[in-house]
Amino acid sequence: MKTYDTIIIGGGRASSLAKKIGALGKKVALIEKSSLGGTCANRGCVPSKLLIGYADVIRNIQASERHYISSKIENINLKEIFEDNNSFINSVDESYKSRLNENVDLYRGIGYFLSNNVVEVNNEKLTSEKIIIATGTSPKEPLFEEAWTSDDIFPLKKIPSSISIVGSGFIACELANVFDALGIKTKLLVRGDELLSNEDEDIQKTFKEEFSKNIDIEFNTTVKDAKYKDDSFEITLENKDKSTKQYKSEALLYAIGRKSNAKSLKLENTSIETDDRGYIKRDDFFETNAKGVYVVGDAAGEYMLQHAAAYEMNYLYKILFEDQKEPLNFKYMPHAVFTSPEIASVGLTQKQAQEKNLDFVVSKTSWKASAKAQAMKIDYPFTKFIVDKNSYEILGCHMIGPQSSTMIHQVLTVMHIDNDIRHLKEMLYIHPALSETLLPAAINTIKNIEKRK
Repeated sequence: MKTYDTIIIGGGRASSLAKKIGALGKKVALIEKSSLGGTCANRGCVPSKLLIGYADVIRNIQASERHYISSKIENINLKEIFEDNNSFINSVDESYKSRLNENVDLYRGIGYFLSNNVVEVNNEKLTSEKIIIATGTSPKEPLFEEAWTSDDIFPLKKIPSSISIVGSGFIACELANVFDALGIKTKLLVRGDELLSNEDEDIQKTFKEEFSKNIDIEFNTTVKDAKYKDDSFEITLENKDKSTKQYKSEALLYAIGRKSNAKSLKLENTSIETDDRGYIKRDDFFETNAKGVYVVGDAAGEYMLQHAAAYEMNYLYKILFEDQKEPLNFKYMPHAVFTSPEIASVGLTQKQAQEKNLDFVVSKTSWKASAKAQAMKIDYPFTKFIVDKNSYEILGCHMIGPQSSTMIHQVLTVMHIDNDIRHLKEMLYIHPALSETLLPAAINTIKNIEKRK
């Protein structure tokens, strides 16, 4: 049996943690069942955003008429686009591997527990007083044979001429936007009548209106049957009124959520507990029920975002090797949806603030006062603030419009340093930068507070 200072199961963001621990001169076993870099670099955030880059260019060309410019796309070279994307994906593993140092032993295989402090991989037993679980999540399985998940399109081996996507969350919407923009006949199949149900209701409403202008969406429908024959699916849809219709689609992709990978760990051999969703329980210092065994990132099922996982990895390092005594408190957790239109949010939605019985005011401010926004010749973008009436604390901020994911960082900075919306009113903005739209949004919010006093 080999003894290590630290064993890490999962080589996504945790591979960087392995590198940092190894740099201390400590021996690390890093276990990864597939490619280093994890879901984000191989099958999620990065390759999908690279494709979104192409989609954004196409959408801008398609919208040129509103700028009195006639333009036409002569050709979209799908082969080159996906070969470029696949090439990036194929480079990820070696790129991550090259960053590891001589103190990190990489094991390619599925690691699982024999006891609280013994792990087996490839018929070899490893032990350590510190074991870190960073096994992430996997897509929920499709309901029909030959249907895809997001894991099947990164890398994409065969470009379909048509695709149907089941789901209404950010993965489904982002991929639907990409495939549609690239000229692949796309249909989004939504069980209910909402898109992005976790977003603020005003954001949901505007997003649905704008997104539906480009994407063919079947609301209130389910896939009753899907038979794969002669390289395509014969799909039967059932509406909520029980009526049915059939059509053909070359590809069928399910984007209906993700699930825990904990089953592969054989936690029944340990004292580690999981919650009712199958995610691993932990305390405020990332430690499981088993002493010395920690869980970080998506495997804990809390904030399933890459930036949260990376932050947790760094914080766990401080706890284990820098004597950090305070638990991590994610006071604010931002996120973005990279579609057309783009969304960025942080904090509470209006509904959540109401459910908490908070004393708050709401403002919803169009970007139209900004010359930079006017130049885009679109009228839907707005910023919504939810602010505590007494303290001026920003409880939530929700934006929809180009560059929202960038602009919201200005709000985040204020929230993290001294959360008071009056700072956004008093600061000096570059005119007419798009960020200047935050000024009237802050002014309107403060006026709403003063009216309530």
